[in-house]
Amino acid sequence: MPDINLAQVFIAFVVLLFSLTIHEMAHAWTADRLGDPTARQLGRVSLNPLVHADLIGTVVFPLMALVGGVPLIGWAKPVPVNIARLRHDRRDYVLVAAAGPASNLALAFTAAAAMSVVLPMAEGESTMLIPVGWLLRGAVQINLLLAVFNMIPIPPLDGGNVLGGLLPRPLAARFDQIRPYGFLLLYALVLTDGYRYVVLPPYYFLRSWLP
Repeated sequence: MPDINLAQVFIAFVVLLFSLTIHEMAHAWTADRLGDPTARQLGRVSLNPLVHADLIGTVVFPLMALVGGVPLIGWAKPVPVNIARLRHDRRDYVLVAAAGPASNLALAFTAAAAMSVVLPMAEGESTMLIPVGWLLRGAVQINLLLAVFNMIPIPPLDGGNVLGGLLPRPLAARFDQIRPYGFLLLYALVLTDGYRYVVLPPYYFLRSWLP
């Protein structure tokens, strides 16, 4: 088991919880704006992490990632979307699916901009800024990983839903047949070296864009 800094683990978990909350709220808010109030009626347009948290994806899986020494990622309860209530069903569903990863990218860019200001101030100044630097660095890393991971084109991840919405209907129906096995594929990806080849290259590419 790798050495674990409990303070950094706590900060990383708080950042993950906040990031997942924003991610799911972005789905719910976008669906509501595009005509489907289902998620809003269930209280999912909310910054309360308790309404979004999933025991496996928000607690167990991140702990497994920490113990296994792999990057900290996870998921929350999926936001229910009634495609029939969207004004432009398939097009709008793609926008709803993409809203979550887009929110993580926005958080990552915001945290990177803040970090470029805070870190120079922390050099030679009060050590009180060091935890802030940890928090911002964690926000950049975790949100980029969440964005890339969720855009893997495997349902039920957002990338799978985006691809399904872009494919012609007959192909989309065939593609959706892998949905029941999606999480098995994802577990295999994360727990093997496949993760480094699928997730890390786009993560480092996006990281190179940040200040």
